[in-house]
Amino acid sequence: MDRPIKTVPNLTSELRKDIVESPTVIRNASGIRLFGKRIKSIVYTTDVAVIANSDADAILAVYPWTPNTRILDAVSRVANVPILAGIGGEITKGLRSATVGRFAEENGAQAVVLNAPTSIVTIASVERIVDVPIIYTVVNKSVDLKERIDAGVDAFNVAGGKDTAELVRWVRNTLKDSHPNFPIIASGGKTSDQIAKTIAAGANAITYTAYGISEQTLHEKMDHYRETH
Repeated sequence: MDRPIKTVPNLTSELRKDIVESPTVIRNASGIRLFGKRIKSIVYTTDVAVIANSDADAILAVYPWTPNTRILDAVSRVANVPILAGIGGEITKGLRSATVGRFAEENGAQAVVLNAPTSIVTIASVERIVDVPIIYTVVNKSVDLKERIDAGVDAFNVAGGKDTAELVRWVRNTLKDSHPNFPIIASGGKTSDQIAKTIAAGANAITYTAYGISEQTLHEKMDHYRETH
C-alpha cells in the first residue's frame, strides 16, 4: 500500500513570491474552528500591506490606542481571512466598547478582542450587543477565568511575554474540569522552539508579530535592485 504524500505542494506566482509566511511549526497546533474555518496561525498587525500579503489564517487587529473604526475599515478592505478586532476594554469600556464591537461585527470582523483590564460589566455589555465570539486577553494569573467565561467570553488570548507557555499551562489546568476544551490563542514568541513549547502547553492557535516586515522586504528588494541594475 502506498504511503500518503505529506509534502504540501506550493502554488504561487512571480509577482507574489514574497508573501509573509507563518512559522511552519504553527502547523502542529490543533487549530480553532471559527464559523467553520480552521485557524492555526494569526498574524498580529494592522499594516495593510502585510495583511494583503500574508498566508496567516486570521488577522489580530489590536493596537495600543483607543479603537478607531476607520482603522478597522482599512483592515477589512484588504483582509481575505477572518479579522479578530480589538475593541478596548479599559479606557474604552462599557457601552462604547460594545458599540465598537457592533461596528466591527457589521464590517466583517468574525471575533472581537478585549484587553486584560476589561471589567465583568464591560464583557457583559459586549455580550448583550455583539453576536460574534468574544476573546479576552490574559496577561497573568490574577484573573478569575471562570467568572469571565460566565460573563460571555468565548476564548482566551494569552499574552504573557516570555512566560506565555507557563501561563497557557495554568489556564489549561485551571479549566481542565469545567471547560477542558476551551479555546486558547497565545503569542508564540520569537523562535520556533518557543512556539512549540506554547503549543505543547495547550494553545490551540498561535499569534505571531510582523513588526518591520514591510520595511525589511523593501530593503532586501532595494539591495537586489542595486546589484542587478
